[in-house]
Amino acid sequence: MIRITLAGCTGWVGKALVAAIMAAPDLALVAGVSRQAAGRDLGEAAELPANGLPVFATVAEALGVPSDVLIDYTKPDSVKGNVLAAIAAGRHVVVGASGMSGEDYAEIAEAAENAGVGVLAAGNFSITATLLRRFAREAVKYVPDVEIIDYASPGKPDTPSGTGFELAETLAAERMAETSLPVSELGGVRETRGGAIGAPHPVQVHSLRMPGFVLSCEAVFGLADERLVIRHDAGTSAAPYVGGTLLAARRVGEQAGLRRGLDSLMA
Repeated sequence: MIRITLAGCTGWVGKALVAAIMAAPDLALVAGVSRQAAGRDLGEAAELPANGLPVFATVAEALGVPSDVLIDYTKPDSVKGNVLAAIAAGRHVVVGASGMSGEDYAEIAEAAENAGVGVLAAGNFSITATLLRRFAREAVKYVPDVEIIDYASPGKPDTPSGTGFELAETLAAERMAETSLPVSELGGVRETRGGAIGAPHPVQVHSLRMPGFVLSCEAVFGLADERLVIRHDAGTSAAPYVGGTLLAARRVGEQAGLRRGLDSLMA
């Protein structure tokens, strides 16, 4: 039985995870974290029948309840501190929240290695988003020119999304140098070329935030006289993220250190 603490238990994905964990025969939900629902019953806070489990205001408090894995679906301003606190407490961590930088992940990777615990972070735990990443990594071996377009609702607090950021970092590390002119050599309004993410060959990422989108991400590849677009579109349900998150919770303890992307668990 894997004991789970869930941070962000009253969020969009969090509520769906509460129900799924409670229904899984090999998982046990032991505590939740939500500032707005602190002190309440976890089941009721997730709009489910009462289950007698506590909801804490902070991850630090929740770690006082014995557990094996922290699942974090909180916000960009709190996720790094939550992850480091869990590592220091000897817990494995599944990170579903976005907003951390490459430097943040490097710090987490070192901390996890030193503590001998596993951390699995993904910008998106859905199967089709994971396949977008996997197919894009294959394409970039042959097509070096790639840019990413990231779409989300107007209320999304971070830009780009975790999906777009993680994909850009991955492709920047694996692609050859692009053939397009460097942004530094362009005239006009350079900001229209998007933001450069990753190294050694940064990928330009363009973020749209407007009504009508939940989350979409596309990788656009170009060669002379041909083009390839690989795109993921999310619907309005949190269901696509649940299965991948629980898979990560079941397997995060297999390896110490940091792993990025759900595809790190795929054969």
